[in-house]
Amino acid sequence: MNENNSVKNRISIIVASHKAYRMPEDPMYVPLHVGAEGKLDENGEPLDLGFLKDNTGDNISSRNPSFCELTGLYWAWKNLESDYIGLVHYRRHFGHADKSDVFNGVLGYKEIEPSLGTIKVFVPKKRKYYIESLYDHYKHTHYIEQLDTTRQIISEKYPDFIPSFDKVVKHTYGYMFNMMIMQRDLLDEYCSWVFDILFELEKRMGTAELSVFQSRFYGRISEIIFNVWLDKKLTEGTLKQSEVKELPFIYMEKVNWLEKGTAFLKAKFLHKKYENSF
Repeated sequence: MNENNSVKNRISIIVASHKAYRMPEDPMYVPLHVGAEGKLDENGEPLDLGFLKDNTGDNISSRNPSFCELTGLYWAWKNLESDYIGLVHYRRHFGHADKSDVFNGVLGYKEIEPSLGTIKVFVPKKRKYYIESLYDHYKHTHYIEQLDTTRQIISEKYPDFIPSFDKVVKHTYGYMFNMMIMQRDLLDEYCSWVFDILFELEKRMGTAELSVFQSRFYGRISEIIFNVWLDKKLTEGTLKQSEVKELPFIYMEKVNWLEKGTAFLKAKFLHKKYENSF
């Protein structure tokens, strides 16, 4: 077995992307074309980015317009066998800033390998909203009936998670972006739970009459309820705080923080919903 295969047996982190983009060279990364189903190039042929595609094997690739990077998570869950499986984005990685070349700062196998076996869940540094709760932020930027319906589904299917749900949505911070690296058994447990909830939410809500941007709400709901699942695991003691590790993350492109902050304030005070990413 060569070194690359040995690494991938230990850990595979998919890099979700819908377009050609520079990828980390470390062998633990698996570039994945998300939303590949039905995508054609200028010649009418299936679009080939040179990556693996999320419309192979057991997949939900066709749901990508509303499930976003979660089609990649589903694909990894169903089609990879590594001891640890993770998800990052082509524009957002775990790692440290490096002014000479941002890709030099991307997390590598040699950095994470000593923690494997001890740490069971790796998460990005908390995103802080400071002046409003997760519930209020969702209410101001999206459509709160989506989150309320999610709570109703959880109350029906997984009622023991409701105390964690009600606690988490009051927080002014959370582990966001659907970024994580998890031990295989925990990933299986989490994915079984979250996709069961989201598929039921899809049955009840669909995406009718929403803009392209707002129709992606299943991916946004999962960002919040990942925190619910994690809180429940920690509260019941089946996962210890010492087995969860926060990792810094980096943006691969410059972020317009002025535009992002302005949109945040408009959503909170002027009730103007988000209609694009920042």
